[in-house]
Amino acid sequence: MYKIINKKKRMATIIFDALGKFLFAIPRFFKSSQKISPEKIDSILIIRTAYIGDVVMTLPMLKVLKNKYPGVRISFLTSKSAQPLLKNNPYVDETIIYDPFWFYETGITAWFGFIKKLRQQSFDLVIEARADIRDLALILFFCKARYKVSYAIGGGGYFLSHVVPYPGISHKVDFHLHLAEYLGCALGDIDSGFYLSETEKKRGKDILLEAGMEGEFIAVHPGSRLFLKRWPLDRCASLYDQLIETYGMPIVLLGSSSETLLIEAIQAAMVHRAVSLAGRIDLRELGAVISRASIFICNDSAPMHISAAVGTPTVAIFGPSKSVETSPYNTICQVVEKVMQCRDSCDESHCLFDRYHACMDDITQNDVLAGVKRIFQISRDN
Repeated sequence: MYKIINKKKRMATIIFDALGKFLFAIPRFFKSSQKISPEKIDSILIIRTAYIGDVVMTLPMLKVLKNKYPGVRISFLTSKSAQPLLKNNPYVDETIIYDPFWFYETGITAWFGFIKKLRQQSFDLVIEARADIRDLALILFFCKARYKVSYAIGGGGYFLSHVVPYPGISHKVDFHLHLAEYLGCALGDIDSGFYLSETEKKRGKDILLEAGMEGEFIAVHPGSRLFLKRWPLDRCASLYDQLIETYGMPIVLLGSSSETLLIEAIQAAMVHRAVSLAGRIDLRELGAVISRASIFICNDSAPMHISAAVGTPTVAIFGPSKSVETSPYNTICQVVEKVMQCRDSCDESHCLFDRYHACMDDITQNDVLAGVKRIFQISRDN
């Protein structure tokens, strides 16, 4: 089966996969399958390059892998933008940086240089966590490794020494953990994998003090990497004003530098003053600031997953995304969404519904307020 929603990508994958199966049929016929022997594993490479939120949902793998293979050297291959997520992680020995040209605008020349450098290393086990045929063909295939493990739901199973059975629709954290479970890892002791140092926590406090923020506050992120995941800006402004009036807490607006204009527009539409840190803090400082918030309100986005990772109560507004797969994991959270029949077939980049963006437009301010109220009640009860 192919777990690919976009029709063009799915067709391209089917064609490429069929060609690959034909080309690799004879070599695989003469290559016997071998059982994975833990005693032969001294080094592991995990591949997860895109995107930041998805990398956050891969991090829980690291601890369970290290518990199973305590003396093993673990390397993590990821994008430059996601690299800071791995800082302070005691279960990673090396971070390898590469921005694939099929996800980022880096060009094929950089890929050649990266592969040449990657080929200078060897690993006993490579885990490709995304199950993407491009990662399998253009990264994993060139790795020197005894064992190569992933799912085949994105095609490219012939690039693997071991194909992990697909567990079915599940949260992406569990999707990644199942790869570790296949390797014999126990899943009873997991954590988010995102670790803030005491210095970083203090830095978060200092950033807020410099912005005139003392005491409790509500953190919000009205942006998202994809436009279709964004709740309407006028409703954001109205919601934030009402939160200030209802709970008596100030609002801190968060976002990347590319979202600065969006956030400035929201500030201009608000009646009450709100502090913006958009474009002023890095990824780890973002985590430190969110960790101090009483509640975090956002769309489906990377900051949402960081909020879950630092344990902040979260209200997440979901439109085209599938919350069963990408909701905040293992934290006090409330997903606000509408039932949409088109969601299962939505690729999150193009809306084909007869009412454009209805999945987000149908969510009212009262819907979100109800989610916020529920989270505050749960937080008080705990």
